[in-house]
Amino acid sequence: MGPGAIYIHAMCGIAGFIDFSGRLQADPRRVLDQMRDSLHHRGPDAGGSVLEAGGRIGFGHRRLAIIDLSETGAQPMASASGRYVFVFNGEIYNFPAMRSELAALGVRFRGTSDTEVLLEAIERFGLAGALKRADGMFALALFDRKKNEISFARDRLGKKPLYIGMVQGALAFGSELKAIRKHPAFARPEIDGAAAGHFARLGYIPAPLSIYRNIGKLAPASYVSIAVDDDPTDLATLLNLTRNYWSMYSAAGNGCATRFDDEGEALDALENSLGQAVEQRLIADVPVGAFLSGGVDSSLVCALMQERLSGAARTYTVGFSEPEVDETADAAEFALHIGSQHTELMLDPRSAISAVEEMQEVFDEPFADPSQLPSLLISRLIRSEVTVAISGDGGDEFFGGYMRYPRMLAMEHLAQQIPAGVRRLATGTPVWLLDAATKANAFLRPGSVAGTLGGDRAEKLLGIIAEPDFRHRYEHFLSQWINVDGPGPSPIVSAEIPQGLSKLEQMMFVDAVSYLPDDVLVKVDRTSMAASLEVRSPLLDHKVIETAWRMPDSLRMPEGTAGKVALRRLLARRVPDHMIDRPKRGFGVPLNHWLRGPLRELAEEHLSAARMKKLGHFDSEAVARRWQEHLSGRRNWGFHLWTCICFSMWHRRWMEDPLADEVRAA
Repeated sequence: MGPGAIYIHAMCGIAGFIDFSGRLQADPRRVLDQMRDSLHHRGPDAGGSVLEAGGRIGFGHRRLAIIDLSETGAQPMASASGRYVFVFNGEIYNFPAMRSELAALGVRFRGTSDTEVLLEAIERFGLAGALKRADGMFALALFDRKKNEISFARDRLGKKPLYIGMVQGALAFGSELKAIRKHPAFARPEIDGAAAGHFARLGYIPAPLSIYRNIGKLAPASYVSIAVDDDPTDLATLLNLTRNYWSMYSAAGNGCATRFDDEGEALDALENSLGQAVEQRLIADVPVGAFLSGGVDSSLVCALMQERLSGAARTYTVGFSEPEVDETADAAEFALHIGSQHTELMLDPRSAISAVEEMQEVFDEPFADPSQLPSLLISRLIRSEVTVAISGDGGDEFFGGYMRYPRMLAMEHLAQQIPAGVRRLATGTPVWLLDAATKANAFLRPGSVAGTLGGDRAEKLLGIIAEPDFRHRYEHFLSQWINVDGPGPSPIVSAEIPQGLSKLEQMMFVDAVSYLPDDVLVKVDRTSMAASLEVRSPLLDHKVIETAWRMPDSLRMPEGTAGKVALRRLLARRVPDHMIDRPKRGFGVPLNHWLRGPLRELAEEHLSAARMKKLGHFDSEAVARRWQEHLSGRRNWGFHLWTCICFSMWHRRWMEDPLADEVRAA
C-alpha cells in the first residue's frame, strides 16, 4: 500500500470486562482472551487485547480487514496523547471529512484508518461531539485513563450489537452473548422470563432486554459512562445512566413537521442523499458485491451502485424451487438490464436443514425469523467472492413497504365500525364455529373476501379488533403466541411516538425502533458475521432516514398502491415499469411446506409435549394442537411453530449443554 492508501476498519468483534472489586479473577488475561476469541468468526484476521488498571479492566478485539492489516489500524488502540484507549466494531463512512476537520485543527495522524480518526475526534470533541459527527455503524468501548472512566456507545440505528452484563462487582461486555458467557461471573446465567415472553410473542427479544437476567443491550444512538471506582451494582442502574446523541423520535417528528410540499423536490432530495450514501459505502480496496432480490429496495440500491462503478457490479440472489417465494428470474432480468455480474444460489431443503443445525451457534440468543436461513447461505456465497456486500435493508420501515401495513389499516377501519362491547364478545367465539361461518359465507357469497378467510385467520382478526386501541391492535397483529406470562408491554405499545403521525407512520415508527434493530439488523449482523462478511446498508444512513420522514403521504403508501412510492419513482428513472410493479415475495422460505416435509423430523423432536413442558414459556397443549392442525393441512401455523422450535434448539445448545464449550475449546 502506498502512502495515500486508506484503511477502513471493517467488521469485527469486541469484548471485555471491568472488575470493580479487584478480587474476581485470578487470571484476567486468560479470561479476556477467551472472551475475545469466542468472536473469532467476526474477525478472523487478527486479535488483540490489553489490560488496564492492574488487570481490573480488559479490552479485547477480533479484526476483519478490508484494506490491509497494518499496525496503525490494530486494536485496542490508544489515542496520540495516551489519554484514551478503545475497542471499536464498525465503520465510519464519513471519516475522510472528519479527518480533514481534525487536520485543520492541527491533529497529526499516525495511520490512515477510520478507527484512529474516530478516536482522535473523541480526544478533540469529546465522546458526544464525536458521535454526532460520525456517520456509520459501530459499537465501542472507551477507557479514559485521566478520569478513570469507561464509556460505551452504539450507532444510531443499532446496526452493530453491544451487550452489557452487570452483577455485583463485575461488568462484562461483548458483541455477542457468547463472549460474555466466557466471563466466570456469567458462565451460568438464568433466563429472563420477560424476555422469553416477548420472544414467544414476537420471535425476537426487544432491547434493552436479553434472554438472560443481568445482561442487556445498549440501545441504539446511545452512550453511557461509568467510573471504574464507582460500581453501579446492577444493570438497571447502569442503563438508567444512558444518554442519546440522536433519536428516531426527533427524526420522525421533525421530518413530519417539515414535509416536502412538492413531489419532485422530495424525490430529488432523496435521490441525492441515497446516492451519497451508496457512494460512501463503495470505498474499499476489495471487490464489493450486493444482495439483489426482485424487490424495489435492493434493485434501486444495486442500480445506484452500478452507476457509480467503472466496471460491472457483482450482484447475488438466492432462489427456491417453490415458485411462490422464488425471485431469481426477476433478479436475473434486472441484473442484465443494469449490466451487473450476477450469481444465483438455489436453496434446496437439504441445505436448509444443514443451516438449521448451525443456527444455534450463529444466534446465541433465541431468534425466529425464518429468513435467517437464506441470509446465512447467501452471505457465505457472497463471501466466497467478495468481503463487502451492499444490502437494501430499511426500505420497508421508512417508505411504507410492508404488506402488513394495508392489512392492518383495513382491520383498523373494521374495528372502528364495530362497537367496543360487540368486539369484546366476538373474541369468545370458538374456532370451529368461525370455520363453519366462513365456509357458509363462501357457499352463500362465492368469491367474497370473508369466504376465503380461514377459521384461524378469522380468530386472529377478532382478537385484533377486540383490543382497546390502535397500538394494542398492531401488537396483537404482530404477535404469534398471545397468552404468554410476564412479558409486559412490548415496544410496539410502550414506545413514545411523536405527535401528528398518521396510523401508517405510527406503524413505520414502532417498526423502526423495535422490529428493525432487534430482528432485521440482528439477522443481518449475525448471519453476515458468521460468514466473515461485511454488510453495508445505504437506506439506513441517518441522513436518508431523516429525508425519508419528510416524504409526503403521496410518496409512501397511498390507498391502492403497493407502497414505497418514492423508491419506485426513483427506480422508474432507471428501469422499465414491468421491472418495478412485481408482486412482493420477501426474502423468506416456504416454511409451512418444509415443516410438513424435510423439516418434519426436527419439528417432531422439538415440539413434543414433553419437550414443551420441560421448557416452559409455551402452552404445551396449544403447541400440540397447532402442530397437528399444521400437519393435517387444515392450518398454516409455520411461523408460530418455528418460534417454539428455535427456542427449544437454543435452549438445548446454551442451557442444557454445559460441557459443549469446554469440548469445543479443547
